[in-house]
Amino acid sequence: MGIENSSSNKVFGGWHKQYTHRSDVLGCDMRFAIFLPRQAGKGNRVPVMYWLSGLTCTDENFMQKAGAFRIASELGIAIVAPDTSPRGDHVPDDEEEAYDFGKGAGFYVNATQEPWARNYRMYDYVTGELPALVRDHFPISDDAVISGHSMGGHGALMIALKNPGMFKSVTAFSPISNPINCPWGQKALGNYLGDDKSVWKQWDSSELMKAATAKDMQTPALVDQGDADGFLTEQLKPDTLFAAASHAGYPLNLRMQEGYDHSYYFIASFIEDHLRFHAWHLGIA
Repeated sequence: MGIENSSSNKVFGGWHKQYTHRSDVLGCDMRFAIFLPRQAGKGNRVPVMYWLSGLTCTDENFMQKAGAFRIASELGIAIVAPDTSPRGDHVPDDEEEAYDFGKGAGFYVNATQEPWARNYRMYDYVTGELPALVRDHFPISDDAVISGHSMGGHGALMIALKNPGMFKSVTAFSPISNPINCPWGQKALGNYLGDDKSVWKQWDSSELMKAATAKDMQTPALVDQGDADGFLTEQLKPDTLFAAASHAGYPLNLRMQEGYDHSYYFIASFIEDHLRFHAWHLGIA
């Protein structure tokens, strides 16, 4: 599978690059960004953090705003940031072009309902097609971790929980922790997956964590949530995630951060903690 470089910038001794490629899974052209630390190359494969962004975002939000490159360069961790949904004129979108559904709002699930089922398969893209592409074209090892924000925090936690052993650790900022019980999640899951709420539970981090068994608990989790986040009570529901982890005995560290909101100012304040958490579980700290 071919990729085409669209931009390259040297940063902290490494390289931030954007690429486009044809996605067979999503049926459209896709763009992703990668940060390669200076340790990558010359026969040296480095571990990778996959970053999943939130509603309305692209590959650029995290890479431009999070301030992650200095620490990632120090630790020798690559970062891959995909887009948040399929794109293109032929890809169906919300009829009212709402920000919380359709393009820019793939929710990292595999849609089963028309007209979404052909293109909206972000789960398969993030867990299969994209990692294979990255390993084929870059000096990336099999050691991976996953992180995300808001809708992407939901995606990171859900994907780690559905795939124990795929990632050494998982972190999230302000995740949509219980999408079956919040407006954003109900709209997305109802449209993408249909009316059967028992199916929705298969894509809900709190439900998955509550049902986790010993063999599922291979992926330690760190979650940061600002207590001044305007979406805290209605959309994010961290208390539900904490209750699920407590019920199952899941290794979750949920930190409430005083005064922080939902923005990238929050992410930039604690991204070093998250990268060092991942480095510890990758065995490179």
